[in-house]
Parts: sequence; C-alpha cells; structure tokens
Amino acid sequence: MAKKDVTPQDAAIGEAINKTESFFEKNSKGVIWALVVIIVIAAAIFGYRKLVAEPRVEKAADMIAEAQYRFEQADPDYELALNGDENGAGFLDVIEKYGSTPSGNLAKHYAGVCYLHLGDLDAAAKYLAKYSPVKGLPGEIVNAQNLGLQGDIAVEQDKLDEAVKFYHKAVKASDNLYTAPLYLRKAGLALQAQGKNDEAVVLFEKILALYPSSIEAREAEKLIGAENR
Repeated sequence: MAKKDVTPQDAAIGEAINKTESFFEKNSKGVIWALVVIIVIAAAIFGYRKLVAEPRVEKAADMIAEAQYRFEQADPDYELALNGDENGAGFLDVIEKYGSTPSGNLAKHYAGVCYLHLGDLDAAAKYLAKYSPVKGLPGEIVNAQNLGLQGDIAVEQDKLDEAVKFYHKAVKASDNLYTAPLYLRKAGLALQAQGKNDEAVVLFEKILALYPSSIEAREAEKLIGAENR
C-alpha cells in the first residue's frame, strides 16, 4: 500500500492534537477541578432556584393576594391593606419579606397608591419610585399608572416641570387608547398651568390626531378652542 503524503494541513492538525494532549497531561488535575467547580456552581444555582427562589415567589404571591383583596373592596381600607393585621398581611409585609420577588415589586406600587389615598405624598412618592417597570401586559399598564401617579404627586407639590416629564414617560410606557391620551391631557394641563399654552396645544392636538375616539379627545377640542379665542 502506498504511503499517503502528509499535507501541511494534516501536519498542523496533528501538532495541535499533540499540544492539546500535552496540555491535559500537564494540567489534568487543574482541568478536572475546574470542571468540578463549574458543576458545583451549576448545581447550586439550580438548587437555589428550585429550593429557595421559586418557593419565595409562591409565598409572596399568596401573601400579596390577601392585601390586594382588602385594597380592591368596594369600600377599601387603605391603611389595613398597607399595614395588614393578625388576619392577613399588608403590602408593607410583602415588601419586607419578599421585596425582591415580582409580587414584592408590585407591592411597592400598591403601597405608594395606599399612601397617596392616605394623604402622605412623600411616602407615596418614595414607594412608587421603588417600583421597577416590567415587560408585557398587563405590566405595562401598571408601569404607566405608576409614572402617572408620580406625575400627580409632582403637581400636588407644585413641581410642574417634573410632572410633565413623568406624564410623558407614562405615555411611552404604555401607548394605548386608554392611558396615553389621559397622560397627554395631564401633561398639557400642567403646561397650561405654567403659561406654556403653545406647548399644551401641541399635546391636545396630538390627542385628537392619534386617539380621536378617546374620552380625552372631546375635552382636547374644548381646550384647543379655549386657547384660540
């Protein structure tokens, strides 16, 4: 049988294999320990998720349900929903125990709303600001409401420039027929209150152009008419 010629490519591959084998011979213990460490870390992450993270998420969901029930009553007791009692947890309890979970994040928003109803604007602003926006529906609606409420607080505190910024963020957070025109109108009214009537009209016209079937569109027509008199 004729001897096969060794090409430069074959020689290069053979040299690479020899180098790899030599590396593992010299560093076999180190490589094995590195693999062991990777396996241990992966197992720890998987174990944390299954044994710690997932149960925490479930417990937080059960706890916030009690507070939400009180919050959503026909005649809600916002202080009870916020602080809870011996019969059920409040939003502050959820935040304290499970603040890093999705339910804990939502509880921060609810806590801000409760404080707003109770008249504590500083605490309301504090907890609303702690809420982290989430992706997808219905989370985007909550994101928009959260920013809109921060805008409302800024209006109450006579921080109108800040309020306009919050309202614009609220529009971007959830651009839909229900929330976007609402916050555009609020931004326009905040601009009017500062004497920035031309900027306000731009927003009112935007409502008419983009959301003509919205409730705010009818009011926008009146507001534009008032400015043009």
